[in-house]
Amino acid sequence: MNPLLLILWIGIITAFSLFGSWYARKYNKPDALIGLYVAFVLISNIIAYKIVTFDFGFITFYATSATLVFSVTFLLTDIVNEKFGRKETHKMIFIAFITQLAVALFILLSIYLKPAPFFTDQEIFAKILGFAPRIMIASWIAFLISENVDAYIFAWFKNLTKGKHLWTRNIFSSIPSMALDTLIFVTIAFYGVQPLSPLITGVLVIKWLVGIVDIPFMYLNRWIINLKIKQILE
Repeated sequence: MNPLLLILWIGIITAFSLFGSWYARKYNKPDALIGLYVAFVLISNIIAYKIVTFDFGFITFYATSATLVFSVTFLLTDIVNEKFGRKETHKMIFIAFITQLAVALFILLSIYLKPAPFFTDQEIFAKILGFAPRIMIASWIAFLISENVDAYIFAWFKNLTKGKHLWTRNIFSSIPSMALDTLIFVTIAFYGVQPLSPLITGVLVIKWLVGIVDIPFMYLNRWIINLKIKQILE
């Protein structure tokens, strides 16, 4: 994928967060941000099995197809943390985790239901949606640890800087959290199945790239949240 096209895709994916911030400002509730967060987490679980190539011309990285989407979840937790606090962020993470369990159960049920005699795509259906339990477990463990660590670090930096220097808490909470998520997920999900070193490197580089691109979006989201009611277009 061309680097400029990759950055464009990151921007498009991240731009969905702006709706969540507009909603949060209008209704003073994190509902839309939570909805987006859950959606991003769920689709990441479903598409994580596919490993893709990111060709920068001078260097090539390999990562899961979910990397671009899941990386934005750290921005969403930071937005909620900034506006509604750490406790609300932990609630959002818990909701997303329970939702993941429910979706995994429903997918499993749909796979094992007896197909109609004229439905000929059962094997394809099961192969695409029946992602390995190992990947699901890896995703859940990495998710719970990394997302909660991000929430704690962000809140700690906000308190340390007395609410100033937004970029510092955005970066220094996301960078270690993304690294932790990558190491845990890739190791558990692909150990003995895929080469770990290029996957960890590729996933981490793409996640950090998303984190860098998301910095101006963090400021834009905060600006939207802090707009006066009369400034918002109804």
